[in-house]
Amino acid sequence: MEFFRISRTIPFMRHALALNMISLITFLAAVLFIIFRGFNLSIEFTGGTVIEISYADSAPLSEVRETVAGLGYTDFQVQNFGTSRDVLIRLPLAEGQTSAAQSEVLMAALTEATQGVELRRVEYVGPQIGRELVENGLLALLFVIIGIVIYLAVRFEWKFAVAGVVANMHDVVIILGFFAFFQWEFSLPVLAGVLAVLGYSVNESVVIMDRIRENFRRQRNVEVRDVIDGAITQTISRTIITHGSTQMMVLSMLIFGGPTLHYFSLALTIGIWFGIYSSVFVAASIAMWLGVKREDLVKPVKKDDTVEETYSEQS
Repeated sequence: MEFFRISRTIPFMRHALALNMISLITFLAAVLFIIFRGFNLSIEFTGGTVIEISYADSAPLSEVRETVAGLGYTDFQVQNFGTSRDVLIRLPLAEGQTSAAQSEVLMAALTEATQGVELRRVEYVGPQIGRELVENGLLALLFVIIGIVIYLAVRFEWKFAVAGVVANMHDVVIILGFFAFFQWEFSLPVLAGVLAVLGYSVNESVVIMDRIRENFRRQRNVEVRDVIDGAITQTISRTIITHGSTQMMVLSMLIFGGPTLHYFSLALTIGIWFGIYSSVFVAASIAMWLGVKREDLVKPVKKDDTVEETYSEQS
């Protein structure tokens, strides 16, 4: 589907060097923030107390959050669990206080605010579980990257595979850099958002690479830079429609999704915008600088095959 057609080829690659220098500086700054500031890990990674409560009617989540905050907690999670009446509360570990004591104090405050609230269960989540979540998350990230490399190498060739992976890592590191710089809470939903951005960004790169390959087949004696500019220009309508509709959905989660989806949708928002940018200016320009050419994507027809095809037509 084409929302509009651009007749004149836009020279995207003319500014590729300057934009990639900005990308490099941003990437290095993100790495430094990750190393020196670290992440504000949620209690899913650091450990804490998990409390499940139930209300007779729909649970007043905002009231529960105010009650928990009134007890002095700043890093906690409150969300529906199963039904609208059930609530799951995660509290960080409090020095000198057991999980049972935390739950007693919390239940006293909640009962004072709303009658009829019931305690269903209290569990202690140790830091060992959080460490396993971090390790499993990093393994998931590694497997996704390896899968993308293999997919791009099989579908295209190694120069596009390298360009695509560099562009995807650029997106992921910059998202993580934002979370490290602003010390936004890094939780499991955020990790899921980062993994989703990996797949989302590689899809955009594949669309542009596919069009570059088609243009190489149709156009002969055309400069590589012009082929890439033409491919990006031809797909820009699709890019605007796809990313615009996706961003509207993510924006609705960011505005109306509440605290549970806030950082997840924030990670997706950053990933969408940097995914568009990296697919156009990072992946395409790296492929160009690696020396991608027509012969890499359009295999020459063997002489024997040509003779055989001609004989078959005559017979």
